[in-house]
Amino acid sequence: MPIEAFAKQHCSVARPMAILGERWAILVLRELFLGFRRFDLMQKRLGVASNVLSARLTTLVDEGIVERRRYSEHPERYEYRLTDKGRDLQPILMQLMRWADEHMPVPGGPIHELTHDDCGHAFHPVETCSHCGGEVNAHNVTRRMGPGATKAQKRDEQHWLKARDAAARDEADAPAAGAKTAR
Repeated sequence: MPIEAFAKQHCSVARPMAILGERWAILVLRELFLGFRRFDLMQKRLGVASNVLSARLTTLVDEGIVERRRYSEHPERYEYRLTDKGRDLQPILMQLMRWADEHMPVPGGPIHELTHDDCGHAFHPVETCSHCGGEVNAHNVTRRMGPGATKAQKRDEQHWLKARDAAARDEADAPAAGAKTAR
């Protein structure tokens, strides 16, 4: 069941967290990306209770991220496969791996390496601009309101930007830590 507090927000980060923020959801997706499609294998690999795994898979199916396909009639058994919508989450999981490898490293280096099948080389995911092809990162990206923003969000944005800018000016005007002030 999606997290309703997130689902109700008019926010492009909060709304997906209604689904992906559910406990075990990201790890279930990891298993599907690794090719483990059957319930019993996922449950054994994850060590998760069957009712929890069933609930996560139901949410992912209901949201169109995963589809349920029968692979046996007697006994009736199903497997789970990523839809196009689900496969579109792969860059998020790859960036999460990259972040963990950089900021939460384990002894010996990364647990997994990603290999580009077309060239056969290991790689790390890099975000690029769809217009110019340049690399994008936290230092060269600015967010602004898009056409889906409500009037209230646009109004509130102006308020918050003014408050942020005022705080930045105050910080710039404050003496540096440890600096002596004139008397």
